[in-house]
Amino acid sequence: MNADLLRKYNVPGPRYTSYPAVPHWTEPPTPAERATHVSASFSRTNTAEGISLYVHLPYCESLCTYCGCNTRITVNHAVEAPYVRGVLAEWAMYRALFDEAPRIRELHLGGGTPTFFSPANLRTLVEGLLSGGVLTQDAELGFEGHPHSTTDEHLDTLHDLGFRRLSIGIQDFDPRVQAVINRVQPFTEVQRAFDAARRAGYTSINADLIHGLPLQNERSIRLTMARTLALRPDRIAFYGYAHVPWARPGQRRYTEADLPADAEKRALYELGRSLLEEAGYVEVGMDHFALPGDALYKAMVNGTLHRNFMGYTPVRTDLLIGLGVSAISDAWTCYAQNAKVVEDYLQRVDGGDLPVFRGHILSDRDLAVREVILDLMCRFSADLAPMGWSAQETTVRMALLEADGIVAVEGTRVRVTPEGRACVRNVCMAVDPYMAAPDPGRPMFSRTI
Repeated sequence: MNADLLRKYNVPGPRYTSYPAVPHWTEPPTPAERATHVSASFSRTNTAEGISLYVHLPYCESLCTYCGCNTRITVNHAVEAPYVRGVLAEWAMYRALFDEAPRIRELHLGGGTPTFFSPANLRTLVEGLLSGGVLTQDAELGFEGHPHSTTDEHLDTLHDLGFRRLSIGIQDFDPRVQAVINRVQPFTEVQRAFDAARRAGYTSINADLIHGLPLQNERSIRLTMARTLALRPDRIAFYGYAHVPWARPGQRRYTEADLPADAEKRALYELGRSLLEEAGYVEVGMDHFALPGDALYKAMVNGTLHRNFMGYTPVRTDLLIGLGVSAISDAWTCYAQNAKVVEDYLQRVDGGDLPVFRGHILSDRDLAVREVILDLMCRFSADLAPMGWSAQETTVRMALLEADGIVAVEGTRVRVTPEGRACVRNVCMAVDPYMAAPDPGRPMFSRTI
């Protein structure tokens, strides 16, 4: 991508893990409406496709300054048991809305640092979630692990409970970069975690990498890719760093002057991508790569790749229940996000209330646009006719993107070109009615490229 196009398209925009994006939620449901949407989604889809569970475990012993997640920094592990009880109490409230045993197709533990919790407390949590439910035959169970805190006992305990997927946060192997983002972990420590996971029987290991971090340069990427490829993860997420210091004060440890400039950041991604492709990895979605044979790759090939608040996944469920502080539930027709402060969350749950503080009921227009954006993000192609666009309107409204080589238009179908995939978020923005609204004058999104 040349410098002019990079400047043109590198603008703030949603990552589209949901549609509408959270800042555009404008139709909050009442508690009764939320319950109705969840119950209806469950009854409609539980038998045919099952449901997904995401559990947010926010605790970390130290702050990684790049991180945009909702975390609570502490070394006091006495917080574990009360939090597990709170999550299980919340799950019991959702279970009361179901008319039969839930068929769990996907369970993911995210954070924070899930392995902050002891193996015993994780066992209590997972056994409580699965009690009375049924794991589907193709169920995907995974968790995020920090190399420093993921022990053999963690791996064995969760494997015994059915987990086969593990995501390990690497980010960068350059010691200078690790120091400034407060994520110091030598290669030997990461290698130990990979080796232990494989010995325990994990069949899909993902490595999280980030480009655009402070002090990162070409040498950083080459070093990081060489060491990561030596570990041969099954999947690699190669994210762009999202600089949002207004939302994440930890990012103020460094300034914009420490970050690679836009063109340099893009060059770092292109370098990383070329090294991954040379090593046999295939791009399966925005920022994601997988080896042929991995479930994510197979889903891309057969057209079933899905994207939700957990990122890309090989299975689609219309009902995703988010448990824990700040977690988001998606009933397909309605979103609900939990309280963001641990104390508020636990107080609400202890009082017998679902700890939701905001949400959104999707309109018919929202639902139509949602499917289009899902197709663009997962298949780099979409038919805009369900949005009510004619072939003429599609041609007119996609003219600039087509002229820049970002998309190709055939009637009402839009296909993101291989060269334009870096701008897939921009293509989504072009069909997103909320992005046509006036700028509210406050930053909401990271840049798209």
